[in-house]
Amino acid sequence: MPNRYNQIKISSPTFSPKKNQLLPRRITNVKYPEIKVDSTDFYVYITRGDRYDTIATSYYKSPSLWWIIARANVTTISPDSLIPTIGSQIRIPNLSRVSTILEEFKKINILEDLPPNTL
Repeated sequence: MPNRYNQIKISSPTFSPKKNQLLPRRITNVKYPEIKVDSTDFYVYITRGDRYDTIATSYYKSPSLWWIIARANVTTISPDSLIPTIGSQIRIPNLSRVSTILEEFKKINILEDLPPNTL
């Protein structure tokens, strides 16, 4: 099973001439793309036992893609829960869109270390 933390980027320590010191490594937050409504998306009602990872496994064959379903429903779900509310209706982006969503994810999560003279 893939590690859900493998997307977290950690920079190398950098030297800051302005501060005349070695700055520690830094961890960046993972950023997720906005997933707009599309006519190919479909909707399901949540039943007991449903979680985003199990839903992703059912529709995308990978539990690590849970965040796609969660982000598609960001306005209708609790941001601090990985379990949708029983009885709620959620949107599931069509499998044909997943590769485009993953490319956008990769594009916005490139770690760019700042040159030392900008620190």
